Amino acid sequence: MSWKTLREKFIPIVLGLMLLILLAGWLAGKREVRTLTPQASESTTLTVTPRAVATDDVPGTSTERGSQSTAPGKTISYDDLPSGGRRTLYLIDEGGPYPYRQDDSVYQNRNRALPSQPRGYYREYTVKTPGSKDRGARRMVVGQDGTAYYTADHYDTFRRVLR
Repeated sequence: MSWKTLREKFIPIVLGLMLLILLAGWLAGKREVRTLTPQASESTTLTVTPRAVATDDVPGTSTERGSQSTAPGKTISYDDLPSGGRRTLYLIDEGGPYPYRQDDSVYQNRNRALPSQPRGYYREYTVKTPGSKDRGARRMVVGQDGTAYYTADHYDTFRRVLR
């Protein structure tokens, strides 16, 4: 077989396979954006891939995706927060300084997990996640009235903090 014949037969096949691989990777990435966080440790029945729910020191944290965790009974006491959560609330009460530049930014409540309020009502803050190389999944969201909500799973579920 000549080089020209090989090129005419196999290059389209190779290019087609590469396109399929890229498409499969893109689709898998789309699925993971919704269901996988950096430190996969715990799976739920509603996800396709394992997802991180950093609940090691937060008793009773829900892992149900999309649940309205701000409903009655979905609370956490200040004492039951991880130490990073208590530290974050202290920094919020003091007005900073905050360890991450994204802290004290507007939380838009796009998934409507928190009570509906005008844009700019909620502010978000990072809660240090032990062992995480980045900001991790834990956050504290605070309303203008001072009501604080803790999430251990990057905004999927919230628990109102009882102070």
